[in-house]
Amino acid sequence: MPYVVGYPRIGEKRELKFALEKYWRGETSLNELEEVAKELRARHWNYQKEAGIEYISSNDFSYYDQMIDMIVMLGAEPQEYKDLEGIDRYFVMARGDQNHKALPMTKWFNTNYHYFVPQLRKDMEFALNLQKPLNEFKEAKALGIETKVNLIGPVTFLSLSRTIDGSDPLDLLPRVLPIYKEAMEGLKEAGVKMVQFDEPALVKDPTQKQLEAIKQAYKVIPTKGIESYIVTYFEHANEVVEQLIDTPISGIGLDFVHGPKNIQSVEEIAKSGKKLIAGVVDGRNIWVSDIDKKVQFLQELPIEKDQVIVSTSCSLLHVPYTLAYEKKLDSNIKSWLAFTNEKLAELRLIDKLYRGKEIGEDRELLEANKAANETRKSSLQIHNKAVQERLANLKPEEKERQMRGEERLPLQREILGYPMLPTTTIGSFPQTSEVRKLRRDYKEGKISQEEYKAKIKEMIRYCVNVQEDIGLDVLVHGEFERNDMVEYFGQMLSGVAFSENGWVQSYGSRCVKPPIIYGDVSRPAPMTVEWITYAQSLTDKPMKGMLTGPVTMLNWSFVRDDLDRELVYKQMALAIADEVRDLQDAGIKVIQVDEAAFKEGYPLRSENRNEYERVAVESFKISTAPARPKTQIHTHMCYSDFNDIMPTIDAMDADVISIETARNGNRLLEAFRNYHYKKEVGAGVYDIHSPRIPSKEELIAQIEDRLKVFPARLLWINPDCGLKTRRWEEVIPALTNMVEATKDVRSRIVKL
Repeated sequence: MPYVVGYPRIGEKRELKFALEKYWRGETSLNELEEVAKELRARHWNYQKEAGIEYISSNDFSYYDQMIDMIVMLGAEPQEYKDLEGIDRYFVMARGDQNHKALPMTKWFNTNYHYFVPQLRKDMEFALNLQKPLNEFKEAKALGIETKVNLIGPVTFLSLSRTIDGSDPLDLLPRVLPIYKEAMEGLKEAGVKMVQFDEPALVKDPTQKQLEAIKQAYKVIPTKGIESYIVTYFEHANEVVEQLIDTPISGIGLDFVHGPKNIQSVEEIAKSGKKLIAGVVDGRNIWVSDIDKKVQFLQELPIEKDQVIVSTSCSLLHVPYTLAYEKKLDSNIKSWLAFTNEKLAELRLIDKLYRGKEIGEDRELLEANKAANETRKSSLQIHNKAVQERLANLKPEEKERQMRGEERLPLQREILGYPMLPTTTIGSFPQTSEVRKLRRDYKEGKISQEEYKAKIKEMIRYCVNVQEDIGLDVLVHGEFERNDMVEYFGQMLSGVAFSENGWVQSYGSRCVKPPIIYGDVSRPAPMTVEWITYAQSLTDKPMKGMLTGPVTMLNWSFVRDDLDRELVYKQMALAIADEVRDLQDAGIKVIQVDEAAFKEGYPLRSENRNEYERVAVESFKISTAPARPKTQIHTHMCYSDFNDIMPTIDAMDADVISIETARNGNRLLEAFRNYHYKKEVGAGVYDIHSPRIPSKEELIAQIEDRLKVFPARLLWINPDCGLKTRRWEEVIPALTNMVEATKDVRSRIVKL
């Protein structure tokens, strides 16, 4: 009885991405967009049916994000969007427009997927809109496929929400539960037999209030004649199981890959007679399963087989679609991988072997799986003795910088000569169709290396000129040679491989192609020096060298699972340190080592966080250790709450940290004030994920807002994140307004 928690939706060739972007540009109609979506849903259901999956989801598809879908289903759209209707309102909540800010966005637990944060209020009235779940269920049924309907559960929905009035979102549970109950009645009436409620919020050190809420919710929601399954993932959920045992639900889903302690709850589920959805195929990483070990694990569970449903550990949203299009990937490495459709086959085979069924045509798959696991253990492609010895013999000066940050900053200010409230950007500038075509033509051999480099330099010149004309204080080169802040570096490192089509959705139409770290990591040659030094030659203003830090490189990659993760972090850190040293030796005085994914990699359970912090901080400090006191090290973090990790941020010892605050206001910045942070901070003053152009007046208000919680001498002014997804006609006026607003505020401070 193979069970898939959820399936990707962007399309194996990113069909939904391209359809969405055409629709947003006004090049296609809503009907055309809907046809693409319908075709993708049908294809995905059929892939699963043909693979032998019994439990297939509907309503796991989304045009942008499943949390926005739930906002719509519950009638929880904020009042400021009520002047719009239908799909227009939906996309404006996600993307904003000139008259509306987008909803806040943050990471889905410790993954690289983003969700949109519902904005609620204590007197909110909810109203059911069941159109989307019903339509998709009926679509599948018309194809002869009986689906379970996926919904985000009420406790997770509320736990991941914020209120505009400071009240506790969980206090809205009595208002929300009748809507869920009404939804169950509507689904039952439409012929739905099974509903999956995703409740992953309950794996994060659940509070007593959350535990009481989960018990209350699932005593109310289950409806006679329709099965209710509660699914958790990414960690163990033992406290939750205790609460759900006495509720009338049909079964509980547990992640045994990333939550091994879930084994402690199996006997309790067995005694209850409920079903166990056993997540044993990794939905977050791409290495082949050791099928024999998975089967053995299932066989040793203290529960009857007829109570067990063999499942993925979580939704397959977090891995690419298929290896079918990978024609250039090294054959050995490819044999060690399993993407979404390959995981479906693994799931089918594990279920057959567990139940003692004849495996028939799957015997060849089993033999290939055994061979892949054996060759991976012994392959010479994985091990690099020089890397291992270098890491084992680090000197103290290779582990961290040798002067305290408070002593370095005065030296840096004098050398760099930037004013109060210095302005800069985070790194990337628009990745236009021309840029993408240039890289594609070079990759396909349509233009020579000389032609490619000449054109990239032309783009850098334009970018530098734009920044100088606008009046920014610290410049960047624009990153036109980079397809992605992680992929670009990964392609130049040993021990790292790349797929051709291994795209994974990050949010909306934004997709990433994560590196595959399969072996010991090293940097054979400089990666950025040529471009950064060329950009610096065009201006007398400081030019930032732009690197991606070791923690983000790993957190946004598929990381080998055959080596202690700490060693992989530190191997990556040494590779970045080599680049820092070369940039500095080439005359670059400001180097940004981005750690956008630093916080998102935090373990979901507090008991595991100290160890993560230790390793992450040590890795970052290794990567920046070569920087001399006069070299200013920046870092950037986004979509993170910092209140509980300020000592860790301080310990990283970056001279300047820039953070996303435009969608979240001073809520994030206050963590730095309360901690009495003594280094410099760049507070994002406008949201780059929206096409809207903030006015000078709006930006003055944003800057003044930041100055309420941070002294001007320590504050930098910048956009939230990189500008690669925006257009020049949006970027230039927005940055112009930002600089003019800063000058206005700066002049008044100086007069005081």
